[in-house]
Amino acid sequence: MELLVEKIEFPDGCNIIFGMSHFIKTVEDLYEAMVNSVPDIKFGLAFNEASGPCLVRKEGTDNELMEIAVENQRRLGAGHTFLIILKDTFPVNVLPSVKSCREVVNIFCATANPVEVILAETKQGRGVLGIIDGNSPKRIELDTDITQRKKFLRDIGYKR
Repeated sequence: MELLVEKIEFPDGCNIIFGMSHFIKTVEDLYEAMVNSVPDIKFGLAFNEASGPCLVRKEGTDNELMEIAVENQRRLGAGHTFLIILKDTFPVNVLPSVKSCREVVNIFCATANPVEVILAETKQGRGVLGIIDGNSPKRIELDTDITQRKKFLRDIGYKR
């Protein structure tokens, strides 16, 4: 077995959802979950099939984001994983629908941070051991940080 680390590459200003699913139907069901959650959503989705022809399946509403998702999934090579790249929306807007998709087994991360995927590779293929989402904490938040956090959430409309 070999351990590998691969970075998920995506455009600045975008968010991703990286997870695991179990069935080819995932592609269509996640597409429906996305478009039914946010009107005019811009996203690309790629799913690594783990049996049969073992294709990288793709869907979305933005061709560039679909191609970026496909390239990442080709490089990761882990079966039954999916990657959604979102533009102009936050994962919190679609996560309930994504999580309720019958095929979704696990969500590894939903973030705009840099992401590294820790993979194990055997003769059979690759699997995800875990992810590194962003950076390690540098300090404990101060009162000024709490004020800024609360203001940010209100500025983007998630708190009143």
